[in-house]
Amino acid sequence: MDYKAFMIKYAEIGTKGKNRYVFEDVLCSRIKEHIDGLGDFAIRREYGRIYIEALADFDYEDVVNELKKVFGIVGICPIVVEEKVEFDAIRDKSIEYMKERYGNKELTFKVYTRRADKSFPMESMEVNSEVGHYILEQFPEYKVDVHNPDVMLTIEIRERIYIYSEIIKGAGGLPVGTNGKAMLLLSGGIDSPVAGYMISKRGVELEAVYFNAPPYTSERAKQKVIDLAKIVSGYSGPIKLHIVNFTDIQLAIYEKCPHDELTIIMRRYMMRIAEHLANNNGCHALITGESIGQVASQTMQSLYCTNEVCNIPVFRPCIGMDKQDIIDISEMIDTYETSILPYEDCCTIFVAKHPVTKPNLDIIKRSETKLDDVIEDLYNRAIETIEVVYVKNED
Repeated sequence: MDYKAFMIKYAEIGTKGKNRYVFEDVLCSRIKEHIDGLGDFAIRREYGRIYIEALADFDYEDVVNELKKVFGIVGICPIVVEEKVEFDAIRDKSIEYMKERYGNKELTFKVYTRRADKSFPMESMEVNSEVGHYILEQFPEYKVDVHNPDVMLTIEIRERIYIYSEIIKGAGGLPVGTNGKAMLLLSGGIDSPVAGYMISKRGVELEAVYFNAPPYTSERAKQKVIDLAKIVSGYSGPIKLHIVNFTDIQLAIYEKCPHDELTIIMRRYMMRIAEHLANNNGCHALITGESIGQVASQTMQSLYCTNEVCNIPVFRPCIGMDKQDIIDISEMIDTYETSILPYEDCCTIFVAKHPVTKPNLDIIKRSETKLDDVIEDLYNRAIETIEVVYVKNED
């Protein structure tokens, strides 16, 4: 069927009371960003619905695939529109719709009418009954099933008539940009892209930081992280990616600190740098992909030690998830195959053979004093030599 318009449904935005229009405006902006370049569209709001109307030819599958990535949308309804708000027009358009969409195959159906325009002279139940009657006359193969129909023919009576029978599931959540901005610690692994996706789904704009360790990590490892950021940006919008040269700090930790504490001390300096970047770029929190107990640096004691250096919130959306749960999401958002590419990151290059799993904060702080003569210069150099890459999904 040749659709020319979509009706967009949202859920949580509807609970925002007097602020709902703010969320609706942002959602319209996000929709426009996602489908820009796929055709010429008019986007408008009307009584708890958002409508997208094509002003020229477009690729249906491409548009639907992009709309599925827009946080805030729970349902995408391909619709047909009837300008005449009168029963005969509703009847004729409904019959035409059923013929084009389903033809003469055997099926069960139900007509469901929403009468937002209360000036329309017929009640919803009356429209249901009359339209259903005419459909049965035209298609004797059809049967009515009001409990579990194959097709739910929905008619919305507003300033115009909208008819649809399909609701394509959207991403849910809240529109990106309605809940501030956060800095994602993005590695080349499976977990951190998922963490970024999940926080972005709650309306949070993302920036990201990657800790690079040349020559111990390759350009392919760096490109892998850029590619992951690009995939996530398909959902979150463009991402400003900060690439930190972390090699000298890691070497100093390796040379001066106990090897079983390498990962914890390294993570503490990563968090310090990430917080510095967050504060300088208007971010209100850090995001990591950590999950309790997954590795030695993610035990409760280890997380306590790494958190201690931060003064802003640290969000860990994967914290209570099993690894398979995280993998399932990574496969859904198409980051998994990129994440498992065999390019080492800085966390795996300098990992200790027997890392401490229950670090003591006082001991960790005492070990860090061994860096006092070098760490300030190394820290400042890492900050001064940051490379910034602006990442946007172009697919």
